[in-house]
Amino acid sequence: MSEKRQGSALTFIFITMLIDVIGLGIIIPVMPKLIMELSGEGLSSAARYGGWMVFAYAAMQFFFSPILGGLSDQYGRRPILLFSLFGFGIDYIILGFAPTIGWLFFGRVIAGITGASFTAAGAYIADVSPPEKRAQNFGLIGAAFGLGFILGPVLGGFLGTYGARVPFFVSAGLALLNCLYGYFILPESLQPENRRKFEWSRSNPINSLLNLRRYPIVLGLVFPNILIMIAGFATQSTWTYYCMDKFSWTEKMVGLSLGFVGVMAAVVQGGLTRALIPRLGNFRSISFGLLLYSIGFVLYALADQGWMMFAITVIASLGGIAMPALQGVMSNQVPMNEQGELRGALTSVMSLTSVVGPLIMTNLFAYFTSATAPIQLPGAPFWMGALLIFLSWLWIIQSLKGLKI
Repeated sequence: MSEKRQGSALTFIFITMLIDVIGLGIIIPVMPKLIMELSGEGLSSAARYGGWMVFAYAAMQFFFSPILGGLSDQYGRRPILLFSLFGFGIDYIILGFAPTIGWLFFGRVIAGITGASFTAAGAYIADVSPPEKRAQNFGLIGAAFGLGFILGPVLGGFLGTYGARVPFFVSAGLALLNCLYGYFILPESLQPENRRKFEWSRSNPINSLLNLRRYPIVLGLVFPNILIMIAGFATQSTWTYYCMDKFSWTEKMVGLSLGFVGVMAAVVQGGLTRALIPRLGNFRSISFGLLLYSIGFVLYALADQGWMMFAITVIASLGGIAMPALQGVMSNQVPMNEQGELRGALTSVMSLTSVVGPLIMTNLFAYFTSATAPIQLPGAPFWMGALLIFLSWLWIIQSLKGLKI
């Protein structure tokens, strides 16, 4: 693919992911309020319900991501991405009209079955990127995530003042408009000569992970990936609850804080990764990034004033150089016609961690903020996250030591 065409394709996928993440970010500040409204219970119980909803979404993703990843290797990335975006639109409509907690769970199940947008996006980027630029270009997913979280949570916090359900309908509109955008604008990235026939045996989530045995370096990095992803749920699953409990933040303030997290993620993933990874190399980018990420989590747990969360985010966000470098190392071990299978397997890993991660973190938060807790420690999820990231750092250093990556 020519450099000009590659740049255009990357721009298309970036915009598609950006709109997708804005829709996701809009609902985060208001989800606790909607759960409390439907359940009639308090914040600690809402955190538990939120954890089980992520569990429902992740369990479906665990089983269906390898299937969609394999289908993308046969039919191309574009139709799978459009299918995923349409599924998100339906999910948000269901959530917006949900009369009971059960309907919230049903909507999350629909999203989990169809949710392959990041699987397809990762495979798409691998298709159009030469091996030496994949790590840098994978940073575009993080940049889209960051920019989406600048606009999404801030907009969600504002819309939430008009009612807890309003943001869900706006998200539905964005997802469906994004689907239309992709249908008319997004080109196919996987050339016919690089496609392979879909095989059910390789799309079983367990088999898709076992197939990674053919690539020892990739397989050796799966476990630390699991630890990093579980650690990430300290922020993804409990940030809203933590800040509301410890600093008495409103939905609007939560939205602004997540917007700042998005700004920093966009700066690091969209700019610094492209400058630092080629200069530092993949190994040092992973090493330095994970150490900064772990330190950031410790500081989050120790914060005793709201403004500190903003200052600490600057440090924690610099850890964002680690994951694009790690994804680049893994992608470079796999041939072009198996990139979709690899992304599907990694999404299954992510989904597997999403089954246990939110339950661990939300229940840690719920327990250590309950009246029966031996000590009040709302930062417990961040302490756990810091420990898991440090352990993953030790594992990766040993796995990659001495290798030319």
